Amino acid sequence: MERNPKISVVVPEYRGENCVEELVQRVAKSVNGITEEYEIILVNDASPDNTWLKIVEVGAKNPKVKGINLARNFGQHNAITAGLTYAKGEWIVIMDCDLQDRPEDIPSLYAKAQEGYDYVVARRVVKQVGWWKRFSSKAFHATLDWLSGAHTDAAIGNFGIYNKKVMDAIVAIPQQNRGLQTLLSIVGFSNAFVDVEQAPSARGGSSYTLQRLFKQAYNSIISRTNRPLKFAVKLGFTLSVLSFILALYNIVARWIGIIQVPGYTTTVFSIWFVGGLMLLMMGILGLYVGKIFDQLKGHPLFVVGETVNVD
Repeated sequence: MERNPKISVVVPEYRGENCVEELVQRVAKSVNGITEEYEIILVNDASPDNTWLKIVEVGAKNPKVKGINLARNFGQHNAITAGLTYAKGEWIVIMDCDLQDRPEDIPSLYAKAQEGYDYVVARRVVKQVGWWKRFSSKAFHATLDWLSGAHTDAAIGNFGIYNKKVMDAIVAIPQQNRGLQTLLSIVGFSNAFVDVEQAPSARGGSSYTLQRLFKQAYNSIISRTNRPLKFAVKLGFTLSVLSFILALYNIVARWIGIIQVPGYTTTVFSIWFVGGLMLLMMGILGLYVGKIFDQLKGHPLFVVGETVNVD
């Protein structure tokens, strides 16, 4: 009977064709210093290039490499969930496929976890990204912190090592939006950080378009907090009070003769302002209702098309 590996390395793959071989070699070299009992799970999220063919090729040479090919593109976090579902290791490493997360940092993460933590996350000290990415990341986290009342760190991503009991708890959550940091905040467990240096992307850039980044941002906010709804209620109440005060003013001003001719511009402006505000509030409410609808549909988080070296 095959013994369960001590460490599983889960890597969601998208446009990673040119990185697969180097990734496997560097991960194997780093993990071998800890244990010979490991597995590398590469999850192809319907990448449009030849990533899956490369995974099959590498898997044929190395039985420790396990490939999972999703039937369509389900997104990075759902691909991670697919890998976690198949992972058997006592400890599970999650990292990106473009080698910005350096495999050489895995021993440091593992050593920190052995101090008694349930999971240890890498905190990037130097981010090899442009000014726009840094600005947008800080703006997103500042907005998320304000809306949720919590503190999030822009330097922390998915890269880390997690005890299997933590990942089992994560997989058991049926939530459609699978942001790892959001799910970790739900399950708890003791944790720590290790400062690491982020390397340049081996594929020359991010696979996230502006549209995908915006979608991920509002998904994270909506799934993590209901504060926008509370803000909408407060804003509506404030405007109602201001409208009541303005109405009293107009009545008094009309009575004492300050207002001679009703203002057409003021009326039109008020209608447009209130109408736009109502649409905004309805839009916020609609986003939450839409997420509830998506959750109730019960669609699978992922569908596996084929596998390599998977029992």
